[in-house]
This record gives sequence, C-alpha cells and structure tokens, in this order.
Amino acid sequence: MPDIQSILEGLLSEAVASAFGSEFADADPILRQATSPRFGDYQANLAMGLAKRLGQKPRDIADAIKEKLTLGDAITDAEVAGPGFINLTLNPDLLATQLGSMFRSDRLGVAKSDPPAKVVVDYASPNLAKEMHIGHLRSTIIGDAIARVLEFQGQDVIRHNHIGDWGTQFGLLLEHLIETGWADSTDSSISDLNVLYQQAKVRDDNDPAFAERARKRVVDLQSGEPQARKIWEMLIVESIRHMNQVFSSLGVQLTDDHLKPESFYNDRLSGVVEAIEGAGMIRDLKGAKVVYVDGFFNKEGEPLPMAIQKSDGGFGYPATDLAAVHYRVADLKADRVVYVVDSRQKDHFRQFFKVAEDVGWLKDGAELVHVGFGTIMGADRKPFKTREGGTVKLADVLDEAVDRAGKVIAEKAPELPSEERDAIARVVGVGAVKYFDLSNDRIKDYVFDWDRMLALEGNTAPYLQNAYVRIRSIFRKGEVEPSSLSGREIKLEQAAERALALQLLQLPRIIQSVADSLEPHRLCTYLYELASSFHKFYEKCPVLAADSDARRDSRLALCDLVARTLKQGLGLLGIDTVERM
Repeated sequence: MPDIQSILEGLLSEAVASAFGSEFADADPILRQATSPRFGDYQANLAMGLAKRLGQKPRDIADAIKEKLTLGDAITDAEVAGPGFINLTLNPDLLATQLGSMFRSDRLGVAKSDPPAKVVVDYASPNLAKEMHIGHLRSTIIGDAIARVLEFQGQDVIRHNHIGDWGTQFGLLLEHLIETGWADSTDSSISDLNVLYQQAKVRDDNDPAFAERARKRVVDLQSGEPQARKIWEMLIVESIRHMNQVFSSLGVQLTDDHLKPESFYNDRLSGVVEAIEGAGMIRDLKGAKVVYVDGFFNKEGEPLPMAIQKSDGGFGYPATDLAAVHYRVADLKADRVVYVVDSRQKDHFRQFFKVAEDVGWLKDGAELVHVGFGTIMGADRKPFKTREGGTVKLADVLDEAVDRAGKVIAEKAPELPSEERDAIARVVGVGAVKYFDLSNDRIKDYVFDWDRMLALEGNTAPYLQNAYVRIRSIFRKGEVEPSSLSGREIKLEQAAERALALQLLQLPRIIQSVADSLEPHRLCTYLYELASSFHKFYEKCPVLAADSDARRDSRLALCDLVARTLKQGLGLLGIDTVERM
C-alpha cells in the first residue's frame, strides 16, 4: 500500500496537471505534516515554487489547484491559507486503513527497495596498535546506524572496517619496539602498545635519524621483510582483540568478517599507480609520484600535491584509498560507497574521489559519498579530553556510562534484583551515549554532557526506553498479550488518537529520508516526537479504563504499534530496549 504522502503527492500532481497542464505536474508538492490541527493534517507549499514558472501569484495558483483537487477517499477538505499554502484534511477512514496495514505488517509498513542497490559502508576504521578513544565513537556508531537503516530498507549492504594497519604509525612502533627490545615480548597488551606508540611519536618528533629509520621500516613492512611482518602480526592480533571488545560493548554490527584493512590492498597499489600513469595524471615531485587535483592549494597558494608513491618506493594512504575504491566498484560492483569519516578529512576525500572519477573507475555511475561529522567537545568547547588533558579512552567512557546508569536505576527501582539491574544499566548507559551522539546533526560539533544524555526527560535514549517500558507495563497491568489484538479495528475518535496516528504513519518517509541523507538524527527526532505524542495520547485517552471493549482494544492496538515502532527505530540506531526500568 502506498504511504499517505505518496497518495497526497499523486492527487496534487493530478490537480496541477488539470489546472495548468501536464508539463507542470512534476512540481515538488513540498508536503509536510501540519504544525497544528487548525491547519488540517498536511500542508502543501507547491504554489510558491510554481509562481515563477507560471508568472502568477502563489495565492491564485493555490486556489486553482484546490479547485481541481479530488476530494473524498483521501482528502475531505482543502483550504488555501496565507500567501498560498494548501491545508489538507485527511479522510479518517484512510488514516485507519493505513494504520491497520502498518499494525499488521512485520515491517511496520516500510516497503523494501526494489531493486536493491549494493552499498559499501566504510566505518569505524581505527588505527591499530593504539587504544580506541572517544574520537572513534562517532565513525563507529554513525556508520553502524546508517548500515542498519539501509539494510532494513532492503539495500544490499556490505560493511567494511578499513582499519589502519599499514601506515606511518607502524613504522614508528616497529622501529621503537626493535630498538628497545620489546619486539621479543609475547605478552604486550594494548595499553602497553599505546604507551610505546606515544614514546615512539616523541622520538619521531625530536630525532630526525629515528624518523628516517621508521620510514624505512614502513617500506620493509610493505615489501614483506620477515622481521617487520612478524612483529606487525603480533601487534595486529592484540589490536583486533581490543577493538572487538569495544565493538561488543557498543553493540555494533562489525566482526572480523568485515575487516578490510589497509594491508588488504597492498597487492593492488602498483596497479593503482599504473592506472593513474596510464591516464596521464602522474607528476614527478622530487622523486615522488603525485597527482595535482584542480582546485586544491596549500597555504602558500601553490597547487597541492597528493602523494601516490613516495620517493623511497613506499605508498601513501591516498594510494590505499584509491585501491579500495577500485576494489569496491570494480570487484564488488558497488552502486554506492559511503565513507563515515571526520569532516576534517573532507579535502582528502574530495581529492581522491576526483582522481577515481578522472581515471574512469566511476563510469558505470557508482556514487562515492563522504559522510562527515563534527567533533565531540568538552564543557570548555574544546575537543573532549581527560582532566589531565589526555585522550579519553572509549572503553572508559562506556564503563562510566554503565556505572552512572546503574546508580540512577538503583535509586529509581531499588526492588530490582542486582543481576537484572546490571543488565538494564548496560542497555541504558551505552544506549544513552550512542543516542546523545546520533540525535545531534552529525555535521555539527556537540558538547559531551553526562547529565543531559542520561536524563529521563527530553530527547534522550532513557526517555524513549522508558516510553517503551511504560507501554509494555500497560499490557502487563491489563494482562493482555499484544498478539491477542490481531485483527482488531483501530478507530481514531479523539484528536490525540488522530495526532498519534499521523505521527506513526510518518515512519516510511523518515526511513527513506535517513537512507537518502545519511543523517541518523532525523530518525531520533521522529522517535522523540512519537514518544511525546504517545504521552499526550495516554493522558487524554484512557486505555485499560476505556468505556467499551472496542475502544479499549483499539487504543491497546495503538499502544502496541507505538511500542513496536520505538523498538524498531531504536534498533536501527543500534540501541536496545528493556522490559522494565
């Protein structure tokens, strides 16, 4: 069944064609849900966009469209307001039919894409041999949410964790480990490696001779020198163990099967250079092979080179990124490749996307998309650090979130068994951190705030999780199994019921909007508005105490539909629900 907006768009298009000719039927209806019941259920703003094309006043255009609108099955009333808005009131039977279809659907009325696109989502991508820190949170959970939404929509999603296991940091660490004797150790933990890397970085910054030896170690590694490879493999095993622990705590859908590290593309790097040379794009810069992309300049205003192969024979990470593009497009046949990486890398992505296009790898229409995001800030509006000014470890943040949530739950529900309280604390604590991040417009910076993210009021995970719990408690109190409501008719007799129905029926468009924009905060906003609408409905419409069995069952069906939608929506964000809090 087409969703309500599709039905309305079709009727508006027909009315425009009837009033002004078929050549204008493609006008964007600019449909949105009305902000108040006095403006009907939906508002169309297409007259403004048509005014210039038609050379007429928007109000006159709106009047003409209104006169041609078919009223009856879908729209019962249409009114022109203001400079040319068209306010539409929907037939309650249409709302009830749509809601009944959504209620009976395992997918809540969200149709699957046909045909599905093949989408590679590149996310998380930590550099190995170092502990994951707070800066890895955004790439990991934004990417996970995007992958879940696209998959639910029916796209063929391939997850890639493009871990950094091959670059300069390994040359530094390898050289330092060999020179200090740590290379012979077999029991180094990730925290040891973190300290050792910091030591190596200090040496790199202050000792040019060490820096030169470290760069040679990178070449040794890339060429397969046995000692470098042996130590590197030890570092990789420990790093992946730590990474998987963090992923498990976060509840993200990344496993070893999704690993596509930089080293995976090593055998393809020479081919990348040959392809770019064949396209006549390679230039020599002091022995290095570089590409100059139009429109990119350094601070001095000179053309900015992108290093493909260094003068010592080693390859820069642009070469690896280009090899990954070619693999994903040529081998995997991806229609869309999504890169979830810090916005500060936007120029790098623009450069290598352009190179891939100019070489001819995107000729079949493959789309490369950089999903940038802002920085997590502290209360001082500077990048989030520990009190001592150090890097905030991601594992420590998650542990503290669980601990804080546990204290709140112990205070609110001391009767819960400790084991259940601990399980709930993990769901609520981790969910709070993830939702607080995802609910912000991803492109913007945000301030990390424990009190706000764990609040039981406002646009937070605990508020939504508690809304779900509250609905399930209605069924427990009434001793009603949701499955017993199958086949019940949903009636929308009160304004609060109608408002809740309109909010529920936005879901298919919201899922499509997130899939198109790759902005998870749109889903967060929808869920928050749905929960808020439910609470208004629950205050005004008795459920278990309804004055008839039919009204009681109808409202219980509405409650169940809200609960299922909240659970599904939070699940698409990678956030779990609990039955009690």
